[in-house]
Amino acid sequence: MSTNEPQHVQDAQGARRAGHAEDAGRDLQAIPLLPTTDRPAPERADAARNRRKILDAAARIVAEQGPEAVTMNAVAHAGCMGVGTVYRRFGDVSQLLWALLDDRERQFQEAYMGGPPPLGPGAPAEERLPAFLDALVDRIIEQREILLAAQSAAPKARYTSGAYLAMHAHVSMLLGRLRPEANAPLLAHLLLAPFSPSLMHHLSVERELSAAELKAGVEALLSLRS
Repeated sequence: MSTNEPQHVQDAQGARRAGHAEDAGRDLQAIPLLPTTDRPAPERADAARNRRKILDAAARIVAEQGPEAVTMNAVAHAGCMGVGTVYRRFGDVSQLLWALLDDRERQFQEAYMGGPPPLGPGAPAEERLPAFLDALVDRIIEQREILLAAQSAAPKARYTSGAYLAMHAHVSMLLGRLRPEANAPLLAHLLLAPFSPSLMHHLSVERELSAAELKAGVEALLSLRS
């Protein structure tokens, strides 16, 4: 059916329709993620437990000491397992770090697409959008060094990765509900732009701003034209 509506209005309407579909329950399996590791193949229960222990141990090391402190021996010690188990599961430190990045992205997507409100479905868009941006600050700060390395290796890949496309679709949907007359996809790109790993690294490390200060800044940015 033809329409005379401007393209940005059609985009906003499409974002709203996508939002209704999300609230009905999105198929998380169909959404691509960061181009890092493949979705884990089905595993035996003991193998899945070992994988979870390894990733959790690596995450603790990254959070406490930075990614440069991650070694296979350190992860094995932190996870209370043999180093051979870590090598068999991930091969080397590079593969382990990419798997950790992918794993945390999956957890983040599951939280904002299907978790409890206000981050997940069930809350109005005016509550979900700030909750999402707050969670995104935490997400980037948690793994800023790995994310920065990924951005440095392939700067343009940020905008074509499954992770970014999923976030952009989500923010477009929320903005389409809040401002039906606006070009929601464009606004979503502009709203996500400050969350570039390089800028967040500069603000949190070089400028020494806390997560609370960054979240307050994002909140102020949202209210400038409200």
